Amino acid sequence: MEKENKIELKVYGKYALFTDPITRAGGEKFTYQVPTYQALKGILESVYWKPTFTWVIDECRVMNPIQTKTQGIRPLVYSGGNTLAYYTYLRDVEYQVKAHFEWNENRPELSNDRNENKHFFIAKRMLERGGRRDIFLGTRECQAYVEPCKFGEGIGAYDEIEELAFGVMVHGITYPDEAKLEEEKGRLTARFWNPVMKKGVIKFIRPEECTIKRKMGTGVIKKFHEKNFSGLKEFEEEGEV
Repeated sequence: MEKENKIELKVYGKYALFTDPITRAGGEKFTYQVPTYQALKGILESVYWKPTFTWVIDECRVMNPIQTKTQGIRPLVYSGGNTLAYYTYLRDVEYQVKAHFEWNENRPELSNDRNENKHFFIAKRMLERGGRRDIFLGTRECQAYVEPCKFGEGIGAYDEIEELAFGVMVHGITYPDEAKLEEEKGRLTARFWNPVMKKGVIKFIRPEECTIKRKMGTGVIKKFHEKNFSGLKEFEEEGEV
């Protein structure tokens, strides 16, 4: 079902690195072939975000052929010395993304800020301006750009490919303040899934629908209130004019 507050955007860049965590053990980094849910969610949060709501990624369309490039990198070693690692990036990437936002029910103290029209139109304006913060494709060195688009327009490199599976991939991380399921509340949970691209489009399952999970630790939700957040009233009224 289409959401009233859906956002459609194009994100593109010269390089992308959606790191497969399995490859990090030896200091090397190797990218997934397609973006993760968490990476796309981070892009939407860079366009516009407040703790009042959470972004939900619905679909991603892969526009350019999947190509990689391996490059020698000298990462910073805090203990001193010198080292060399090889990072494998995606190159010349472009995606169309469809997403919508939902209220964060774990933030009842911000219920007065739940104005759908306000946040929707701010998000649209920020998208037209290229986002509130810098946009990255997976990692800091992969600068990217966003702009509005109509999802499905144009010719994609995989429009004629019936189905392409990518195996088990990271879906994202559920933080305590975004958890919907009781067993995930108060915990940091890593999620995994098996994405399948059909005619160039990946339809993401919701975070709470992931069945492959790993608990990584515990955490608490820090509430916004007058004692620790003096700008609460201004925060709620931001963008109403």
